[in-house]
Amino acid sequence: MKRNLRIVFMGTPDFAVATLKEIIENEYEVAGVITAPDRPAGRGRKLQMSAVKKFALEKGLKVLQPINLKDEAFLDELKALDANLQVVVAFRMLPEAVWKMPEYGTFNLHASLLPEYRGAAPINWAIINGETRTGVTTFFIDEKIDTGEIIMSRELTIGPDENAGSLHDRLMETGAQLVTQTLETIASGPVTTQPQPKGDQEKKAYKLNKDNCQIDWSRPCREVHNLVRGLSPYPGAWTTLHNQGQEAQVKVFSTANTSMDKAAPSGALVVDGKALFIRCADGWLEIEEMQLPGKRRMSVKDILNGTDFDEDAHFG
Repeated sequence: MKRNLRIVFMGTPDFAVATLKEIIENEYEVAGVITAPDRPAGRGRKLQMSAVKKFALEKGLKVLQPINLKDEAFLDELKALDANLQVVVAFRMLPEAVWKMPEYGTFNLHASLLPEYRGAAPINWAIINGETRTGVTTFFIDEKIDTGEIIMSRELTIGPDENAGSLHDRLMETGAQLVTQTLETIASGPVTTQPQPKGDQEKKAYKLNKDNCQIDWSRPCREVHNLVRGLSPYPGAWTTLHNQGQEAQVKVFSTANTSMDKAAPSGALVVDGKALFIRCADGWLEIEEMQLPGKRRMSVKDILNGTDFDEDAHFG
């Protein structure tokens, strides 16, 4: 006999919306949605709802936005929803009082093939590290981050020039399907899980910051290319442009391999017609898209229409 699932869903960004949509379309009962508090955004600093909240309200779902997940008032509200299962997608670390609450447990969708790439930015780091495969995993939450017993996983290949935005969208859809498959399994009875290996040898998905998003042009072309596509379209790999006696921070969103052969130090720039080339440790890359300070993201062809680079211009 199938279990009747009554679900509380927890998530915040667009990545989580696809899963919530899939859960609803498969006619599972959603008792409530937990998401981040509204935050100021944009030039006017107006309060903005999370993507999950917008979608949940459109569907007429009850929404809770706790600031403190350990707050007794919130825990009482959560308990009152009377859920027997919680599903988490792109949310925050849960205290034990939350993840242990429902009868059938709390499971999370993670955008990697665990135990690889535990952490905040698995999609970005898989590309930055030049992986050719990744995937999504569902697992029951425990007291640590992304270490719980695995329920299911599904693998995807990563294209040699694919960027984080494209991979994000593919993993989002695949992950939503995997969650509903996981729900079917849980509804059918006891679940067979696979413990993750203990230890700390796996590749990590560190939180992105200004330091690890900076381009080092003294690295090989392939490593630079992977960093750029792994950070595109967000947050963007950055470097400092030295041109006409001034320095400016710019973002690079797309590069391509080239057969150009010319001696020059790392970071040197060469303009050839409507193309811009940059020297790395073992060769040259063509820069295809870039963003100058105060400007929007543009093709290099358009940038060169209004920007002159002197002979000594360089990145670094």
